[in-house]
Amino acid sequence: MQRKKFLSGLFAGMILPWVIPLIEKLPESSRLRRFLRPPGALDEKAFINACIGCAQCVSVCPNKCLTMYTELGSGLENLGTPRISARAKGCTLCMACTQVCPTDALKKLEPTEEGMLAVDMGKAFVAKDICYSYAGRTCGVCYRACPLPGKAMKVGLYEVPIVNHDYCVGCGLCEQACVHMPQAIRVIPTNELANNNWGSSGES
Repeated sequence: MQRKKFLSGLFAGMILPWVIPLIEKLPESSRLRRFLRPPGALDEKAFINACIGCAQCVSVCPNKCLTMYTELGSGLENLGTPRISARAKGCTLCMACTQVCPTDALKKLEPTEEGMLAVDMGKAFVAKDICYSYAGRTCGVCYRACPLPGKAMKVGLYEVPIVNHDYCVGCGLCEQACVHMPQAIRVIPTNELANNNWGSSGES
């Protein structure tokens, strides 16, 4: 067992100095960097510079939706920073994390409708070709999960979800709630929208 640990440590010491620079050269799409920042986060570059990885936001989150990036494949700049995986657990917009950030990487927001509308985590997009409601099988769970129903999301015939990107804040609760596998609604993080020109206004 000791010999195995020694060899593992030796291997890591020899390989990691070569692997890390290679990871940094991978195209962004190859890093699987789809994640949401907490509510109130500064734009991505400013957030990375301001976040000190203290994990206070993670510790106060009552919904336990925040975790820290620990994987090398996520990019070295993301290591030790908070993320939300919407499919696993979306953000309830309680704003607790915004109250404890010591560096203002997260702007302080209140758990009011005004505070919610100030959040810009991402935008939800519906895959109409696999959505149950668009196939005529009434569902509507994403609409009922939305914290801003009637604004960020409306429903049509058979409860088809209609996302209004002018109000959608990207909390991810709709993605978490979707009963289709794979999910028929996904939240694209704000930094990806900016980098890939998805377009972030109007309805989808």
